[in-house]
Amino acid sequence: MDMKNMTRISSIHIFGFQTRESISCLVFFLFLMVYSLTVCGNFLIIMLVSSCRILHSPMYFFLTQLSVSDIILVTSIVPNIFQGALLKEFTLSLSDCITQFYFFATAGTAECFLLTVMSYDRYLAICKPLHYNLIMSHFFCWMTVLACWTLSILALLLLILKIIRLEFCGPDILDHFFCDLHPILELSCTDISSITVHVMFTSTFFVVIPFIIIITSYVCIIVAIFRIPSITGRQKAFSTCSSHLTVVFIYYGTLICVYLVPSGGQSLNVSKFLSLMYTVVTPLMNPIIYSLRNKELKKAFEQLTSSLSTENKLMR
Repeated sequence: MDMKNMTRISSIHIFGFQTRESISCLVFFLFLMVYSLTVCGNFLIIMLVSSCRILHSPMYFFLTQLSVSDIILVTSIVPNIFQGALLKEFTLSLSDCITQFYFFATAGTAECFLLTVMSYDRYLAICKPLHYNLIMSHFFCWMTVLACWTLSILALLLLILKIIRLEFCGPDILDHFFCDLHPILELSCTDISSITVHVMFTSTFFVVIPFIIIITSYVCIIVAIFRIPSITGRQKAFSTCSSHLTVVFIYYGTLICVYLVPSGGQSLNVSKFLSLMYTVVTPLMNPIIYSLRNKELKKAFEQLTSSLSTENKLMR
């Protein structure tokens, strides 16, 4: 293939969701509502954990970091959906497209790490309760979170440095609602074998291995729960990790379907729907799942609302 006769593309036409014009405004307001609820819900969790002393524990500290990653994830994706809903087709520069992928992928990778750390936290709390306070110190929690974000940022930065060296010759059309890795690489007219190997290695280290650790942790947790003699004790122990387990199944279930199931086995619309699940729906579901199943969060919310109402009365 003669590279000299090819034109390097500088912008990409993104098709997004091809909906009827009659419902485009409805789709726009639906996603606007989802985005607003997602950001507000995750910010509420961060505020509750920061302001309420009863939530100053490792589990809730990690939950705030999960909320941060959810906010970054959905904020990097949803603006494209807004444009796609109203314009049907819009244009992004190649650099903007790659930048979007970087922020989305960094937040997604950090979420994989954070879910793994949270499973380890639950493992220690249930299987090694005598060692929990000793291991889960304030310093350890901060260093763990710092490691999660640093590894995610650096790993994706290395991948981006390889992507920007590629020649992109078109077609300049991306039939997706955001700039994901595989659609971007399909626009390249140069050899991507080194990037493919890099992606396989990083996916194994950052997605597969954490998932195996999570599953192993929960096998140990379930075994430990069944050893508890009283039914009440079992229910109490399981309730402390049921929310996290639900989030893991939703997030990893869609990730596996999108990235590990062969693309030939699913249509483009199915691929878009599954991508929508973990980029938009999961960040919305996380605060809902944790707030509905967690009595301490509900109690903290009641305390916060009562204190705010008291302050308003005093101001009047």
